[in-house]
Amino acid sequence: MEWNNNIVGRLKWSDSIVNRSEKESVAKQIAAKVKDGDVIGVGSGSTVYVTLFAIADKIKAEYLTIEVIPSSMEISLACIQLGIPQTSLLNKKPDWTFDGADEVDKECNLIKGRGGALFKEKLLIRNSAETYILVDSSKYVNRLGEKFPVPVEVFPSALSYVENELSILGAENVELRMAKGKDGPVFTENGNLLLDARFLRIDNNLEERIKAITGVIESGLFIGYNVQVIS
Repeated sequence: MEWNNNIVGRLKWSDSIVNRSEKESVAKQIAAKVKDGDVIGVGSGSTVYVTLFAIADKIKAEYLTIEVIPSSMEISLACIQLGIPQTSLLNKKPDWTFDGADEVDKECNLIKGRGGALFKEKLLIRNSAETYILVDSSKYVNRLGEKFPVPVEVFPSALSYVENELSILGAENVELRMAKGKDGPVFTENGNLLLDARFLRIDNNLEERIKAITGVIESGLFIGYNVQVIS
């Protein structure tokens, strides 16, 4: 017996979707790659959300059977709304993954994590032979950190220690990310806290150095990953 999911059926993206026409264009490119039997890792963000609608249309039009592995609750709920079957990394390995990004430099290095799903997004990319990063023109930068700080997912008890260690690594400013729709801080998909660390210089080793700090679950730096950027 199925639920009468009125709440899920009425869900919309939690914020306005900027550059929607560009995002719908890349969504069509990704939907064209979907084939019967695929297991697809699905990241987070508004571009990913828009892409799910294009994929749902293709599933219905071509009677495809696929499964997706979502990286966030928001994306999981969207899949329920659209009737897209889901699985997990415990059961399946993704054939390929698609995701968005907050910043992309000329070497296809990324900053991600504005949605708080950075750990699961990175896990999906590591498990995928192919990953497509979907961006609009606003996401390209000359250097990482140009527009956004680096999100750092932190075990709550380690908050003060990690703040200090990030400063030692050269962070100009470190702030606890506060929520907009609730009182208090943002919690990640794993129930941890998020620090936003502003670095004026991000070298190729910074991701590893941040990850080595005790209490850091993951950082939003994706440097040297095997990804293909689509815009």
